[in-house]
Amino acid sequence: MYLVQRSSQRLGLRELAIDDVDGVFAIYGNEEATEHLSFEPRTREQVGHIVALSVGAATEEPRGEYALAVVERDANELIGFGRIATDPHQQRAATIGFALRPDAWGVGYGVETVRLLLALGFDDLDLHRIWGARSPLNEASAKTMTAAGMVEEGIIREHINKAGQWRDSVVHAILDHEWRDLQTSHS
Repeated sequence: MYLVQRSSQRLGLRELAIDDVDGVFAIYGNEEATEHLSFEPRTREQVGHIVALSVGAATEEPRGEYALAVVERDANELIGFGRIATDPHQQRAATIGFALRPDAWGVGYGVETVRLLLALGFDDLDLHRIWGARSPLNEASAKTMTAAGMVEEGIIREHINKAGQWRDSVVHAILDHEWRDLQTSHS
């Protein structure tokens, strides 16, 4: 079993634990935090179920999903949720997703979170392609993924049904050699 433990200057990625329900609920239960996500705010009970499933998924072999806590290193406080899920229909590919508490927005934590997820995917899981989708209205997410080195590829039309309305998704992706080139240029 591969347990995730990665860190950047200010943040850490770690496995979710059952006692993270309140921290995840502060994101998934928050209307502002879920505005551009693919679902409506969750109840605490729903979040408890999600966390329990994620903790269980961490022991599966082969592991197809990494649902992770994003924590501030200094305070060891959960401020976000990151996910990378391999795609059985694509060779060495995965999708990523991330969400932060609104009080953690605007200070670069999103870019650090995406970079940590990409490092996990490329450096640890040996992936070739990682992609993520965002709401067309979520300009902050567009800037975050672009700053992390991802390229906007196009639109999946009427991809998400939220609150009874179909919504497009904008796809951003990065390839392993592009990731390596970015790491070399930042060295």
